[in-house]
Amino acid sequence: MNDQIENEEDDLRVSPTRIANAEIRHEVARAAVWVVMVSLAVLAIYISQGLLVIFGAMVFAATVDGGARVLGRVLKIGRRWRIAIVLLAALAFVIWLGWFAGSTISQEAAEFPAIINDQVKQLLAWLREQGFQIQFGDVQGLISQAMSGFGTITRALGGIMGSLTTLVLIVIIGIYVVIEPRLYERGVGWMLPREKRRDFHILMARMGFTMRRLMFGRLVGMVFEGFFTYAMLALYGVPMAALLSILTGLLAFIPNIGAIISGVLMVTVGFSGGYEMGLYTIFVYFLVQNIDGYIVIPMIARKTVDLAPALVLAAQLIMGILFGILGLFLADPLMAMIKVALERRSEKNEADDAAAALCEAERRAQEEVAAKNASTADA
Repeated sequence: MNDQIENEEDDLRVSPTRIANAEIRHEVARAAVWVVMVSLAVLAIYISQGLLVIFGAMVFAATVDGGARVLGRVLKIGRRWRIAIVLLAALAFVIWLGWFAGSTISQEAAEFPAIINDQVKQLLAWLREQGFQIQFGDVQGLISQAMSGFGTITRALGGIMGSLTTLVLIVIIGIYVVIEPRLYERGVGWMLPREKRRDFHILMARMGFTMRRLMFGRLVGMVFEGFFTYAMLALYGVPMAALLSILTGLLAFIPNIGAIISGVLMVTVGFSGGYEMGLYTIFVYFLVQNIDGYIVIPMIARKTVDLAPALVLAAQLIMGILFGILGLFLADPLMAMIKVALERRSEKNEADDAAAALCEAERRAQEEVAAKNASTADA
């Protein structure tokens, strides 16, 4: 009995960690919220590389899902069968590209750096003739410094094994997501408050649609630039036409920067065959980029997302410095998703404002009716 009384007295005692003042407790709770938010931001920065890999998997899943949806218009088979066909087609392309690169253009790839160095030396010699005091060693030093300034994360993933591991993770996670996308969407939605789930599902649907259209347009642009570049270069007999076309097609995935890099490589190789060939490669570059930029892509992805070129370029520079080649590849899709989220938020704010204005108008109408009834009763 005495033990029970002592236990009850212990329960009634004030905890030594309890803050008696209600105002102080409120301020401590607010400070705790800020500490949690800052901690989450620091955690996001710490695991940002992993988050970027997950986002890359979402991009891959959206691309595969888009291909399965396109096949669904022709083949009336199950969705998983269509996903399998898309994945097998992608695997076949990778195998063909490896075989083609290994058997056909391996020698060209080995000669490619030597051609670039020769052209750079000729350019520097011409600049020195014009009065510029520039040495080839200085240019190599600047290039080395630029390449070494991509950040610690880039160096961590700079090795071949690191890049392959990242790519494998992206593919595996993307396959799991594309097989059962609703499962993961419901799982994330379940963690949100009930009143927020509808908006979340609407946002996910819009993001998925935008990502599929964006990736479809990007892939079509890559195929067009690769084949058209090869046809134009091979027609004139430009050296390394196959290698240049493959590089142009792959780099077309990166807006702005990819086109500049492919153009510089193409023109450099072109001038190795003379001024006429160099001028022809400049013509081919501008022809391909203009047709792709003003005809092909607008026709396919006209309703996808409208991003300012300067904004995309700034995002690519920032993501490239922070995360290297992976960030450079994913900068454009990430900006597109951010824009979709902001547009959805703006729509919701406008709807809330319209609903509030309607409620206010109804309230004023009710007050006017009540005032009229009151004046009638007084009369």
